[in-house]
Amino acid sequence: MSESIRRSGRDKVYDSLRQQIISLKLKPGEAISEKEIAASLGVSRTPVREGLILLVDEGLASIYPKIGSFVSRIDPRKVGDAQFVREAVELASLQEIPDTLDVELVQLLQWNLEQQHGTDSPDESFRLDEDFHQGLLALAGRGAVWPTVAAAKGHLDRARRLGLPEAKPIASIAREHQEIFDAVVAHDLGEARDRLRAHLRGIYDQIDRLRETFPDFFTNGVNATPTRRVVAVWD
Repeated sequence: MSESIRRSGRDKVYDSLRQQIISLKLKPGEAISEKEIAASLGVSRTPVREGLILLVDEGLASIYPKIGSFVSRIDPRKVGDAQFVREAVELASLQEIPDTLDVELVQLLQWNLEQQHGTDSPDESFRLDEDFHQGLLALAGRGAVWPTVAAAKGHLDRARRLGLPEAKPIASIAREHQEIFDAVVAHDLGEARDRLRAHLRGIYDQIDRLRETFPDFFTNGVNATPTRRVVAVWD
């Protein structure tokens, strides 16, 4: 097998599993069947294992010898670390927004906001949310930084996704985005910075409530090891 084909299979597995983990289709603590993944994606077990290793490196999966592979539970400390990185990057980017804004990017952000105001789908809201923040970075000429930010916030994204729409209404998120955008377009970067910071830190208002509502989805400070039975059980 050529190196390019091997990497293609590995990346296919990684992308598919990561999307399922972030969207909570694969829930924290859930067992991952290498056999089922290989069959569903039409690949051998080798790229499945390689894709899983990438997810382990990212902290989104855990492999226990002679037990199996599992989706990692959400670690509140990693949520905080990811929030720190995201806030530092996005707030810094506001300082680089030019006086003359890219008209096409502004129009794309306006369209994005229209879609946000019109949806009540958690999946669509989350996708538009990601596109909006990526668009803000692009407006500052820092769009290429987004993949680095996205890769760092797997635990944060799962907590955010878990909070939709119960912990934070979709309409509220769209309204906050609109306020940030309006401040940027008005060149009131101080106001934009304050609103963006408050918006990003909203996860801190939700995390304790989410841990109480979904205790099995979060780490509890103990290195729990799962045992494979009919379903995953954490000792």
